[in-house]
Amino acid sequence: MKKLIVAAVGLAALTPAGLASARTNPAAHAAATTAVSVTGKEFKFHLSKASIPKPETVTFTFKNVGTMAHDFSIGGKTSAMIGPHKTAKLTVTFHKKGRFPYLCTVPGHAQAGMKGVFTVR
Repeated sequence: MKKLIVAAVGLAALTPAGLASARTNPAAHAAATTAVSVTGKEFKFHLSKASIPKPETVTFTFKNVGTMAHDFSIGGKTSAMIGPHKTAKLTVTFHKKGRFPYLCTVPGHAQAGMKGVFTVR
C-alpha cells in the first residue's frame, strides 16, 4: 500500500498543476533570445530590428539574397561564408548596452556599403 501512495505522489508532479509550477520556476527558464532576420546583397544589409531594448542573446538569421558569397559579422562573431540564396545563423550574447558595428568581411564589401550599427539600449 505504501508503494502505491508514493507512486501516486510521483504522478502528481506530472499533472498540469505540477507542470505549471515547473514552468514558473525562474531557475527552470533559459535566457530569452531575440530573433533578428538579416538579408544581405551587393552591397547592403537589411535587419528586421536595428536595436533591442536591453542586453540579451540575439540569434541573427542571415539570408544571402545577392549573387556572390557574403558573411555577417557582429560582436566578435562571424557567420559562415554563404553563397547566394543560402542562410546561416549566428547567435551573439550582448552583455552591455552600446552600439555594435556589423559588416561583411569579404574584402571591399564593407567599404562598398555592407556595414551598419546594431544598438543595445
